[in-house]
Amino acid sequence: MEIALLIIGGLVLLAAGGELLVRGAVQLAERMGVSPLLIGLTLVGFGTSTPELVTSVQAALIGSPGIAVGNAVGSNIANILLILGLAALISPVAVGSNALKRDGVLMVGVAVLLTAIAFVLPIGRVVGLLFLAGLVGYMVHAWRQERAGTDGHTAAFEKAQAFEATHPGLHAPPARDAGVRPVLLAVGFVLGGLALVIFGGRFLVDGAIQLARGFGVSETVIGLTVVAVGTSMPEFITSLVAALRRQSDVALGNILGSNIYNILGILGVTGLISPTVVPPEIARFDNFIMLAASLLLFAFAWTGLRVGRREGGALLAGYVAYVWWIWPTA
Repeated sequence: MEIALLIIGGLVLLAAGGELLVRGAVQLAERMGVSPLLIGLTLVGFGTSTPELVTSVQAALIGSPGIAVGNAVGSNIANILLILGLAALISPVAVGSNALKRDGVLMVGVAVLLTAIAFVLPIGRVVGLLFLAGLVGYMVHAWRQERAGTDGHTAAFEKAQAFEATHPGLHAPPARDAGVRPVLLAVGFVLGGLALVIFGGRFLVDGAIQLARGFGVSETVIGLTVVAVGTSMPEFITSLVAALRRQSDVALGNILGSNIYNILGILGVTGLISPTVVPPEIARFDNFIMLAASLLLFAFAWTGLRVGRREGGALLAGYVAYVWWIWPTA
């Protein structure tokens, strides 16, 4: 019971804190005159990955690399096989944007990069800086492309759009109530959200460690499954809502953008704050599953083939098979 309370309570705090943090940061930036496009690409786009970020950093700080790295890798696997599979069952996902095709190239590229680095280097400060530099470069590219308004939206834009569609009232109210009070309220949201995600991340990590010990399962398996799926709830909800609204490009862009953020952003920040190693089992197996799933999604995006209900069912079956394979049966 205590383990369940820690995990469920941690996930609730992460979700509530993440939304408060994004809401406050967006409204504060709007009061300061930051452009809506820049807000969407940075504060909304990266802010939705706060649960994964805080959980991975907290796990790395207490010496649990299986949870720290497994959370990011497992989230990428779940985003494609589980979340996209469910979204396709609700509404077939068609791919028509050249921008999403190019983002698919980047998603595969960062998956290849992590898979290669995991064999030779820990996720330390040098790797963290490399990943974050890549994320900044991607943000600049996305901003320029959205400003030009050609060739369709980027995955970063679609990720922010998907979140905004499921969170009404995210932006600041009209300027008639401008003054000190709205600014202080936005700051309060930021600080309160930050406190909630910090406590939520700690509860989730503690619960995950106790779950692993109680059931005789490695922390890596828990990180790749329970923690990864739990921290991917924002992507899960936004993608399913987009699918219900028949916004297939948004659903796909949300997943592409999240997978790029998870490697470059989550592991980049984790490496800078608390260098950690990639567990051998992740380096030898799970990274390759993530890469194979990324290549499959890239193939769909590049060829323009839709991800229909049959393909969605196959993706879900693949996720079930993956979890069955890594979960010990003895």
